[in-house]
Amino acid sequence: MELFNLSGKRALITGSTKGIGEAIAKRFAEHGAKVVISSRKEDMCIKIRDEINNKFPDSAISIPCNINEKKQLEDLVKETNSIFGGIDILVCNAALNPFFGSSMDIPDEAFDKILSANIKSNHWLSNMVLPQMIERKEGSIIVVSSIGGLKGSEMLGAYSISKAADMQLVRNIAVEQGPYNIRANCISPGIIKTRFAKALWDNPEILKNTTSKAPLRRIGVPDEVAGAAIFLASDAGSFTTGQNIVIDGGVTIA
Repeated sequence: MELFNLSGKRALITGSTKGIGEAIAKRFAEHGAKVVISSRKEDMCIKIRDEINNKFPDSAISIPCNINEKKQLEDLVKETNSIFGGIDILVCNAALNPFFGSSMDIPDEAFDKILSANIKSNHWLSNMVLPQMIERKEGSIIVVSSIGGLKGSEMLGAYSISKAADMQLVRNIAVEQGPYNIRANCISPGIIKTRFAKALWDNPEILKNTTSKAPLRRIGVPDEVAGAAIFLASDAGSFTTGQNIVIDGGVTIA
């Protein structure tokens, strides 16, 4: 367990009130980390915070934040530092996709919103947290991307572009900050049974087409992504940086 021990680590996780983000937060706490629960809805942040603290007392705090607002991100980091005394692990999980269809049909507003939330906010937040990691000469940044960033898509064009950019974002951070013992990596899930991906797994035709070609013949669940996050955040992943870990049941290799 020592390789995966997160005791004494302080983790800020965006989009952590449901799905993959919630699973990462709960598993981090289980492995000893202090966690910040953050999303736009304060009531949901409080709910997940309390669920964690009921099992692991004093392990979680809640700070609501809209990742599209730079000032709110700054306040998120400032308040986390004030309460926890620093941030050792940053997980950029929050993302959005307000449009499902051909790239020819996407409104400019939706295109801009996707790129801003899924790329710019991760860039902003990483830069806000990096100075303290550089000072301590230690840190782990994890961005939850998607296999959508690895291949073309007829229905997820802008979203896929944003997820491909996230992969390059962590490579840049890994190269720039590696000399300070800071690691940056992506996790790219396939279809995971979350509310965010419901348009995919709740469509019988899409689900059948995906699972019939997947070596494991099924879609994933959030905990199966959380395991990779624990690896990347802990000593087990201390020599892993600039990488993209694909968790898709084998879809991209079949």
